[in-house]
Amino acid sequence: MLHNPFTDTFQFLIGQSGDYGPFGNVRYISVVFYLSVIAGSFYVAYRNWQTDPSQRTTKHVAVWLMRLCIAGLWYQGTLWKLPLPVSDAFTFWDGAMAKFTPFAFHAAIVKAVFVHYIYIFQPMVYATEIFFTVALSLGFLTRFASLLVCLFTAHLWIGLYNDPTEWPWTYIGIIFTHAMFIVNEAGRSLGLDNLLRRNTPAFISRNPRLAQAFALAT
Repeated sequence: MLHNPFTDTFQFLIGQSGDYGPFGNVRYISVVFYLSVIAGSFYVAYRNWQTDPSQRTTKHVAVWLMRLCIAGLWYQGTLWKLPLPVSDAFTFWDGAMAKFTPFAFHAAIVKAVFVHYIYIFQPMVYATEIFFTVALSLGFLTRFASLLVCLFTAHLWIGLYNDPTEWPWTYIGIIFTHAMFIVNEAGRSLGLDNLLRRNTPAFISRNPRLAQAFALAT
C-alpha cells in the first residue's frame, strides 16, 4: 500500500506510525501528551477568536495553522531521541556532526562536549524540542522560542553541512521559517502571546525590565 500524507498524518496522531515502533504501549503517553497540546492550541485560538475581533482574519488563522504544523515537526523530532538518557539514533547523529562539520573547532566542541556528555545533553535536547512543540502550538513566548530554534538549527546546519545524505537548504528553510515567526510576532495570531499582551499579569507590568523582556519574547 502506497503512503500518502493524509493517512500518514492520521497514523502519526494515533500513535500507529513507524516513529513509535520501538516503544510498545508506552507510546500512548506521548500520543496523549501531543493530542492535549493540539487541543490546547485550538482552545487558545477559540479564546482569541471570541474575545478579540481583530483576530478574526485570514492572516491570523493562516499564521496559527503554520505555527501548529511546524510544532508537529519538533514533536516528531523528539521521538527518535527516546529512550532517555541515550538513544542509538541520537548517538549516531552526534557522531555525524563531529564527522561532517566543515570546521575543526566545531568538531572538537561536538566531540568534547556533546559526544562525551551525551547522557546529559540528550535529555536537554529532548526537553528543548518539547518546549518548541508547546511554545509554537500554543503561541507562547513565540519569538523567544523561535530565536532558540534558529540557533539550535544553525548548529545542525553547520554540523551536518558535508553529510552527503543531507541537504543543507533544509536547515536554512527551518531557520527562515522561524525567523518569519519572529518578524511577524506569530504568537499574537490566535496565540497565548496575544491573550497575555492584552491582559498582562500585574507582576510583569509593574517591573519595567520584565515587561520589556516579555514584550520582546512575545
